Amino acid sequence: MDLKDFISQTLVQIAEGVSDSGARIKELGGAVNPHITSEHKELSRHGILWGSGSAVHVVSFDVALTVNSGTGTKGGIGIFAGAVNLGSSGESKAESSSVSRVSFTVPLILPYARS
Repeated sequence: MDLKDFISQTLVQIAEGVSDSGARIKELGGAVNPHITSEHKELSRHGILWGSGSAVHVVSFDVALTVNSGTGTKGGIGIFAGAVNLGSSGESKAESSSVSRVSFTVPLILPYARS
């Protein structure tokens, strides 16, 4: 999986999860990501920013990029996230790999609860 696909799918799945859970949680009397009217200073204490007239959540990524090369294995870049390895793999008698970490954040405005 390419890094761009991993980032894209992660952000989309977060937004879809928030949106999909809204109806069920509303049935239970709650709300997912309701419109927040607190002061911007108070929001920032909880890791929420304010921009474009909406609460902006910061999604943090800490990704390990691995490069594998060796006989019998196609070289390529993979993503290692937690206990799941995404990317090319194969068996090889002589293999070398290098790991580089990249950390970054992406601001994300989540879908609001509908009244």
